[in-house]
Amino acid sequence: MEIEKVTCLIIGSGPAGFTAAIYTARANLSPVLYEGIQPGGQLTITTEVENFPGYPNGVSGTAMMEDLKQQSIQFGTDVRRGIATACDLSQRPYKVTIDGVKEIATDTLIICTGATAKFLGLPDEKKYEGKGVSACATCDGFFYRKKVVAVVGGGDSACEEALYLAGLASKVYLIVRKEYLRASQIMQDRVAQHPKIEILFNTNTLGLFGEEFVEGAHLVKFQGEANEERWDIAIDGFFLAIGHQPNSDIFRHALPTDGNGYIKTQWGTAKTRLPGVFAAGDVTDSNYRQAIVAAATGCIAAIEAERYLNNIEE
Repeated sequence: MEIEKVTCLIIGSGPAGFTAAIYTARANLSPVLYEGIQPGGQLTITTEVENFPGYPNGVSGTAMMEDLKQQSIQFGTDVRRGIATACDLSQRPYKVTIDGVKEIATDTLIICTGATAKFLGLPDEKKYEGKGVSACATCDGFFYRKKVVAVVGGGDSACEEALYLAGLASKVYLIVRKEYLRASQIMQDRVAQHPKIEILFNTNTLGLFGEEFVEGAHLVKFQGEANEERWDIAIDGFFLAIGHQPNSDIFRHALPTDGNGYIKTQWGTAKTRLPGVFAAGDVTDSNYRQAIVAAATGCIAAIEAERYLNNIEE
């Protein structure tokens, strides 16, 4: 297997990855960044970004990520296509396998592999992705002011998203496949008492419809039972709130993760339990999942990587 030695390896190309690249490149660490399974990260499936500083008129997620990419390249980042498929973090230099065919040995490793939203598995979800289907109410809710939306899920996250959207939309359907909510009691009470939220229990989504954008959803209640009922609702937005899956699989044997697979870092830092290995962005964050937060942690990881290298060289 081909082996290449680098000083700083960054895995992932979302806001955390490219921010880490900008900072490490400016520090003359000659970073190599592999874009991963979704070049540009989750923002590339967001139609418009209006809450990232520096874009007063908004910007498409794809355009913003291209700006970050070009900025990192301008300072000397070597941006490459490729997916990390395995790693050996048992000793330094750390080794990461790319696409199963090439091994990168690195003095510092910054993991920015992000997290992937869980989908229901409907073909329509992909069809309308960025055209009414979203997995982030905080990111996209602004575009649904005074419109009708649906949120799928029954936990705290789903209730939080429904409440957030209720402050913007004219009506919010909360689609819950069970006959009860799994959320904490206080969240259950809040959604139940909100005049704009209608909870649809024992309900599953069969599909979505619309010419170019989402215009409605096909629903079924008591699916497979004698009293099964099917009907359609008119909606402008369909929000998934059934969880995220951190892209941390290849690192879990070497780094501590929480119960959901998010990589644990030392409080207030991007440091993992291994010296010279850092993690940033959504792969560590189950709470905020915002581009600006990911970018900030990418900056932290880069500064800590530089300090780590300076200390071992002294």
